[in-house]
Amino acid sequence: MRKRPINPKAETMRLDKFLKVSRIIKRRTVAKEASATDKILVNSRVAKPSTRLKVGDVIEINYYQKKLIIEVKSLDAAAKKEDSKEMYEIIEIETS
Repeated sequence: MRKRPINPKAETMRLDKFLKVSRIIKRRTVAKEASATDKILVNSRVAKPSTRLKVGDVIEINYYQKKLIIEVKSLDAAAKKEDSKEMYEIIEIETS
């Protein structure tokens, strides 16, 4: 009997979904637009909405007058509001 191959997507999550589930950005469409306009970097590279995140990745989000740098701590596709802050750690917040 053959074993099923391990699903590599089980330990990853799309960038736009992570930003929505972790409640960093409230709507997935807004997260998608932000990453499509080069306002989000993952590990110092410009990220698309479909960029796959892993635990330990560093995300840099450039808002209008603010830069937020976070590290991914967990990838829970169905995190509750109370647990969403445990999905990431804020490394730095810059305001200009």
